[in-house]
Order: sequence, then structure tokens, then C-alpha cells
Amino acid sequence: MKKTVLFFLFMFLFLFASNSAFAKTYIINLGIVTTPKTFHYKAAEKFKEIVEQKSNGNIKVIIHHSGSVGNETSILQQLQMGALQAGVITAGPIDKIVPAIKAIEFPFIFDSYKKVDSILDGKIGRAILDEFPKANLIGFHFLENGFRNLTNSVRPVHTVKDVKGLKIRVMNSQLHIAIWKALGANPTPMPWPIYTQLAQHVIDGQENPLAVIYQYKLYEVQKYLSLTRHVYSALVFVGSKKFYDTLPTNYQKLLLEAAEDASIYERGLNRKQVAFFLDELKKKGMVIDEHPDIQSFKKKVEPLKSRFKGSARTYLDEILKQK
Repeated sequence: MKKTVLFFLFMFLFLFASNSAFAKTYIINLGIVTTPKTFHYKAAEKFKEIVEQKSNGNIKVIIHHSGSVGNETSILQQLQMGALQAGVITAGPIDKIVPAIKAIEFPFIFDSYKKVDSILDGKIGRAILDEFPKANLIGFHFLENGFRNLTNSVRPVHTVKDVKGLKIRVMNSQLHIAIWKALGANPTPMPWPIYTQLAQHVIDGQENPLAVIYQYKLYEVQKYLSLTRHVYSALVFVGSKKFYDTLPTNYQKLLLEAAEDASIYERGLNRKQVAFFLDELKKKGMVIDEHPDIQSFKKKVEPLKSRFKGSARTYLDEILKQK
């Protein structure tokens, strides 16, 4: 009897030790360019919380914020190589390597969050994310920056004529450069952040959602704000395919689900604060045009549709069909 008990005790300890020794752990280095004050970071935190908890600590997520691992283009390159394992990236810089994403970046195609959600969380959004593996990336889910608006330090902008000649910082995106050329501006691609360049008048203005304008204190160096809402700016939870392919199926599923939950959580946070940010920017002294002549802007960018080819044009046409 004593030998039997000792045998089972030995086997229990052996199996416990074996499982402990062979339980593989994974590290996810997650890169973002924004600070811990932003919703990007809060989404990354939520993702970390879910993944670490549901993997019982077998997956560790390390968040590298404030551009500490490079700008968004650099982060994408590191994801492709497997040097980073995840990132929260603005859709704009992705369009060079995943052209299909241009479809959701076309100006003035979204007029409500309801339409945004129906596209991004529906078949079109999933089809676009399914294009990412071609670029050695994984598209997990869509988050948001929100609707982009124009600021500058030169003059009020009410109609598209007021944009002419303004030197506007844009993302390193072929589409965004084309948009602002069509509107008559002098678009200048530049990595984030840009406070110093605005303060030194290297550039006249920029375009971003209200949250970014407020959180980065651009009201200190930009006098005029026009609520153009010209582009709905999506973010994407992006993964490294090279890393993702090494994971067991259950962990792959966990990352997808965690990214979706974190994305929906982040969108909710962002939308609740829009009115607050607008009110605060007014208090900070910005001159705000809440109802610019949007039709004058739309006419100028309409011809850009002819530049869309392949899957980007297919998805754009599908979005335009939906009311």
C-alpha cells in the first residue's frame, strides 16, 4: 500500500514538473506611437489584460508606447519581419502594403458611427482584414481615431477655397497626400508627433480627430479648427504573421477575440468624449467653424475614385451602395 501511494505521488510530481517545464510562454511586444494618455494606449492595455488573464500568464504583453520602437511605418516593417509581434496602427500608413484598406479611407463616405460599425464589423471589414496576410501581417480588428478635422494657424477655413496653399501635415499615405492635393493644399508627409513643427511654423496645419488635437495640446499652436470630418480614421490591431503562425490554434483564437473586445471597448471610450473635447477646445480659445461648406470639399475629391483599382475599388463601391 505504501509503495502504491509513493508511486502515485512520484507520478503526480513528475507530470507536474513536466507540464511546468514544457509549458511554453510567449512574449508579445506591442508598439504604438501615442502616449499613455490616449485611447490607443487604453486599447493596448485592455488587450494585454485579456490575453494575459485568459492564457493564464503563458502570453506576456509588453506595451512600447510614445514611438519608442519607431513611427507607424517602422512598426509595420518590424511586424513583417517578426521583430515586433503586435501594434495599433492608423489605417493611412497601411495603404502602401495593404491597398484594400484605402476603401475605408476615402473621404466623406461615412456620415455616422452606425454606418462605420456596420462596415468595419461586417463582411467588408473582415474581407479587408483578410488581405493582411498577403503583406505578412495579421489584421485582427478595427479600432478608431475617429473623424478627422482640419486645424491651421493661418486663417479660418469655411470652404475648400480657404485651403488653397496651406502647408498641411499628413500621414505617410498615398491616398491622404492625394486628398489634400485635390483640395488645393500643400500636403507634407511627416511622422507623429508634430507639435514642434507646428510651433515653429514649419507647417501651417494638420488634420486629426478632436481627441488627438486636445490630448496633444495642438490648441496652443493652432488657432483655427474646422469640423470637416473629411475622413473616418480607423486604427487596426495588427499582428506579425511570422509570430502568429508559431502559436497554437487556441492562442491564435485568443488574440483575435482579445483584439475585437479591446477594439470595441476603445471605440466606446472615444465616442463618449467627442463632445467633451470640442467643448474644451472652445475653452482653450480655438476659433471653431462647426458647419463648414462640406459640399465644396466633396466636389474636389470626387474624381479620386478613378484612381482606385482592384479590391480597393470593389470594397469602395460596396461601401457606397450601403445607406
